[in-house]
Amino acid sequence: MNDDIFEKYSEAGKMASRILSDGAKEIRVGVSYLELVESIEARVIDEGAGLAFPLNLSLNEDAAHDTASTGDERTFAKGDVAKLDLGIEIDGYIADTATTIDLGNNSLLLEASERALEAAIKAVRPGATSGDLGAAIQLEIESRGYRPISNLTGHGLDRYVQHGPPTIPNVGISGGVVLKEGMVFAIEPFATTGSGHVGEKTRAEIYSQIAQKPVRIPSARLILEKIRDRRGLPFSRRWLKEKKLDMALPNLVRSQVLHAYPVLADVSGSLVSQHEHTMIVTEDGCIVTTR
Repeated sequence: MNDDIFEKYSEAGKMASRILSDGAKEIRVGVSYLELVESIEARVIDEGAGLAFPLNLSLNEDAAHDTASTGDERTFAKGDVAKLDLGIEIDGYIADTATTIDLGNNSLLLEASERALEAAIKAVRPGATSGDLGAAIQLEIESRGYRPISNLTGHGLDRYVQHGPPTIPNVGISGGVVLKEGMVFAIEPFATTGSGHVGEKTRAEIYSQIAQKPVRIPSARLILEKIRDRRGLPFSRRWLKEKKLDMALPNLVRSQVLHAYPVLADVSGSLVSQHEHTMIVTEDGCIVTTR
């Protein structure tokens, strides 16, 4: 990693931290879900950066991959636990960060994921393993009476790559990837009152291109043309205004040109909290870019 790349990671991280913090303050009972999502996304663009993925805003048992749909009429309600997950890219270098906003009485649940994140960050250094980080996360969450979500993980970041190696588990495992200086990754603990395992819902608003193949449907070709500049980074269905979208998107998924990201949720009625930071491993620890 040279100084120019480091600076881009750092700039993206500072911007993401500032915008996430400001956006979280706007989550209140009665506020429009759609208006909040679009205002935060617009601010990223206005400040000269790009969205690494559509703003994720997932409520209650939903842990990840939800975002506003076109015409979304949802508003925040008393008791909601809202996960706000923001990704910003500058020249393809990504900052990924998340926080949870409690509109109920769930402070201990939020503390569990936040303290788990801090414990994992303290364990980051060359020679440590991803299993060490997972153990630190699991201990903090379980000591407060909750479960870590075992099938969601932190992940490596690279230029125009949102999810790459290493995988950072949220539970302790034997061994794992050995951390090395210069690695860039996001740690994102999830604490839940539910089962500790998420499944897919039918709702999917986020997609990414995973292959380049000839397509015959004109509306599908228009979609691929529009998302070309994404370079494989995820996009929102809401960003597309093409006609026959309901036909073209499923066709592209079936053809394995696009990948759909269904909303991931724990059991109905449970609550999930999430906190996330991006960091760069240094010779004696790490630099957290998204503080």
